[in-house]
Amino acid sequence: MSYKMPPEWAAHERTWMAWPCRDGMWTNSDATARGYADVAHAIRDAEPVTMVVPPEELERARHFLGSDIDILEIPIDDSWARDSGPNFVINDQGELAGVCFTFNAWGGKYEPHDQDALMAARILEHIGVPAIKSELIAEGGGLCVDGEGSLLTTDTCFPNANRNPDWSREQIDDELKRQLGVEKVLWLPGDPLDQETDGHVDGLAAFCAPGKVILETAGEASREPYFAELRAAIESHTDAQGRSLQVFELPEAESSIAVGERFCLSYVNFYIANGAVIAPSYGVPSDDVARERLQDCFPDRDIVMVPIAAIAEGGGGIHCITQQQPAV
Repeated sequence: MSYKMPPEWAAHERTWMAWPCRDGMWTNSDATARGYADVAHAIRDAEPVTMVVPPEELERARHFLGSDIDILEIPIDDSWARDSGPNFVINDQGELAGVCFTFNAWGGKYEPHDQDALMAARILEHIGVPAIKSELIAEGGGLCVDGEGSLLTTDTCFPNANRNPDWSREQIDDELKRQLGVEKVLWLPGDPLDQETDGHVDGLAAFCAPGKVILETAGEASREPYFAELRAAIESHTDAQGRSLQVFELPEAESSIAVGERFCLSYVNFYIANGAVIAPSYGVPSDDVARERLQDCFPDRDIVMVPIAAIAEGGGGIHCITQQQPAV
């Protein structure tokens, strides 16, 4: 039975998130909790939100989240629902399932991660949706689909020896096509400075419509050669429908605001909710540029900017902490 992953801008039933719970990830855990709650409430204005919360954090999570965010109480190790949650797919009969890629904490970077490796299947069991198991070690932040047969990913992530040492790029290509119902994988150069995810695409580029890609651009001169290479790679591709890709640019936030080595400066790491785009803000002038350019890309959606500095310190942004469940 053929399944296909809808694009993020398709209608959602709800959004899934996971509560920030790994010790030592952030310098101010209360600020991070408020940041997660702020993102959840911004999305809740557009659609229901379920937060996965470990039992020991339940009381604290309810304090920050209030009563309008649903909670699923299960053990977890970390807080990046994009990567440890299911990748939802729909078949030709309109039935929902979830692809559960194998999860090893971004190449074994964090321990423990055994509970996060079970999170996708537990979510699917909770909502009564079939789970499709894949042996490919992969994360949702490493891929983006356009709903018309194309998928974006990077050549430094899933082919990395810390994930799939025995897989060729062609085998990875075939598995992504098989599990997510795509026809063409567009490979991009991963960010060499991203040591957390080994170059997840969701900090670099995202489809905003079929044939249209939002692309990160350099915030500093030293980064310009890499982003020029990234743009050249995008422009060298045609999508599954044979179209050249139209590129819209978003700058990186300035690095002077970064706290620690993991800090996420990406405005491309936004989340498309029902009728809205939930986007990061950092309290700097480039926030206004990002808002204007996102509005140009999504003229029919509200652009909702949420401060994320307390989240970004952990190495990710709004897209990293969310996972859409499509409506069926």
